[in-house]
Amino acid sequence: MLKKSLFILLGSVSFILGTVGIFVPVLPTVPFYLLTAYLWLNSSNRLYSYFTKSKYYQIYIQKMLIEKKASKASLLKMLLMVFIVLLIPFIIFNSLHVRIILVTVFLAHLIFGYIYFNKNK
Repeated sequence: MLKKSLFILLGSVSFILGTVGIFVPVLPTVPFYLLTAYLWLNSSNRLYSYFTKSKYYQIYIQKMLIEKKASKASLLKMLLMVFIVLLIPFIIFNSLHVRIILVTVFLAHLIFGYIYFNKNK
């Protein structure tokens, strides 16, 4: 009973953080939503069913991760957020090594994002 209550509470916190992450680019939405799904699946069928039928789950988990479908606008928005998040340390740190790593991470996002979303085509 304590484990179930703890999973429901942690799932609720994860759900709130994931939903805030939709509007705040620093918080990642997908990992929090995956955590929410796991916690609620193992604690409450009613909450899990509610969550998997929600609009945001359908957009961020069902379409993008399971069906591998995303509009060009959502892909552009995602890459823009990655670019902004990586641009901040690029500007702050005056180190060639850090900048090379940040550019490599951004290029990896571009390459693997392209591969991931074009695999079924």
